[in-house]
Amino acid sequence: MAGPEEFDVVVLGMGPGGEVAASRLIDAGLNVAVVERELIGGECAYWACVPSKTLLRPAEVRSEADRAAGVRGAELDWADASDYRDGMIRHLDDAAQVRGYVDRGATVIKEAGRAVGPGRIRAGDRELTAQHIIVATGTVPVVPELDGVDDITAWTNRETYTAKTLPRRAIVVGGSAVGVETATFLSRFGVAVTLIHRGGSLLSREEPRVGELALKYLRESGIDVRLNASPRRARRDGEDSVLEFQSGDDGDASVATDVVVFATGRTPRTSGLGLESLGVELGRKGEVLVNRRCRAADGVWAVGDVTGKLPFTHVAKYQGRIVADAILGRGHEARYEGIPRVVFGIPEIAAVGLTEHDAGRRGLATRSVELDVAAALARPWTYEREPEAHLGLLADAERRVLLGAWAVGPQAGEWIHYAALAIRAEIPLHVLRDQVAQFPTFHEAYLAALEKLEL
Repeated sequence: MAGPEEFDVVVLGMGPGGEVAASRLIDAGLNVAVVERELIGGECAYWACVPSKTLLRPAEVRSEADRAAGVRGAELDWADASDYRDGMIRHLDDAAQVRGYVDRGATVIKEAGRAVGPGRIRAGDRELTAQHIIVATGTVPVVPELDGVDDITAWTNRETYTAKTLPRRAIVVGGSAVGVETATFLSRFGVAVTLIHRGGSLLSREEPRVGELALKYLRESGIDVRLNASPRRARRDGEDSVLEFQSGDDGDASVATDVVVFATGRTPRTSGLGLESLGVELGRKGEVLVNRRCRAADGVWAVGDVTGKLPFTHVAKYQGRIVADAILGRGHEARYEGIPRVVFGIPEIAAVGLTEHDAGRRGLATRSVELDVAAALARPWTYEREPEAHLGLLADAERRVLLGAWAVGPQAGEWIHYAALAIRAEIPLHVLRDQVAQFPTFHEAYLAALEKLEL
C-alpha cells in the first residue's frame, strides 16, 4: 500500500448532504476527497425521492385530468413513464457525476471507506488523511425478522422504484410516508394493492386527522388497507408469496400476492465503519450523535439521515451547508423548527411543526382549528370538480404564534411553506392575519383559517 494521501476534507458518502458539503468546500478552494461505495447522489437520487416522485407525477396528472372539467381520455403509459424514470435516475450510472467532481479538482474514490484512526480513512488500497472527515453514509432499509421472509419475493424501495415490469398484486407493509406513497404509485398504475399497517392510524407522526384523511383517500382509490395488522409469517405457495398476519379487526388472516414491499423504516449505516476510532459516539439506533453544528468529534462531522435528526433530503442538504460553513470558519447552529414534511400522495399531504400531542408534552397552551378549504375558497372549485382540501393550524395561546400546521389537498407540499416560514420566523398571528394572498389560490386558506382561530 502506498503512503497516505493528504486532504483538507474527506467526505464519506455522497448522498445529498455529502454532495452539498463537498461542493461548497471545493468551491472554497479546499482539497477534497469524496468516497462513495455505490453511486454519487446516494439513495435519494437513484432509488428513493427522485424515482418515486417521477412515477407519482403521471398518476397525479391522470387524477387531475379525471377531476378537471372539460378533460377526457388521459391514460397512463407504464413503458413511457418507466423510460423517463430511467433517464431521471441516470440509468444507475454516475459517470457524469464522477467527471464533474474530478473536473472541479476533487479526488473521487469509488470504494467502501472506513475509519482506521483519528483523521484517517481507508478506501480500497488507499489511505487518506484529513483535517476534517464528514460522515454522510445515510441509512439502509429495515426488513423485519419474519419467519419465511427469505422464501417470498420481498422488495424494498430499491426494487420497487427501479422495476422494469410491475406485478399484478402487491402487499405494502408499513403505513408511514413511504408506505402511503408506494401504495399510491402501484395502485394508480393498476396493481392490486393491500397495505398492512401495525398501528391504528396511518402516518402516526402527524395529527390523527391527517391519518384519517389519508386512509379515506387510499381506500377510495381501491387500496385494501388493513390497520392493527402485524405480519407473523411469510411463505411460498407455488408462484404466490403469502403473508400471514394478525389483525386486530379480523383476527388471523393471510393475503397471497406477487411481491411484498417492506416500507418498514431505515437504520443508520454506521456498522463496520470504524467510527469509534474517530471518537464518534453512536445513539441507541446506531445514529451518529452530533451537536447543533453537526460536529460529532474533534475534526469529525456528520450530515443527513445518519445523524438520526429528521430523515429528509432537504434536512441533509441543510446540514451539508451547516458543516461546510463550520469548516470554513463561519459556523452557525442548525435549527430544526419549521421544516416541512410532505407525503406525495394523491392528494398531497403536508405538515410542519408540532402536533397537539407534541405541544401537550411540552406543557404549551394551544388553540387549533381545521378549515374545510373547499367550503371556504373559490380556488378548489376552479381547480377541479367535487374538490376536497383541508388545512389545520395549531397556535401557541400565550405567545400568539403558529406552532404547527397540516394540509391535505392539491399541491399541499407547495403551500405548506407559508406555515413553515411563519413557524421558523415566529411571525406573530396579527402579522399573518394582515397578509394579502393572491386570489384565487390555496394560500388564501391560511387567512380563512386564522380568522376562525379563537385567539
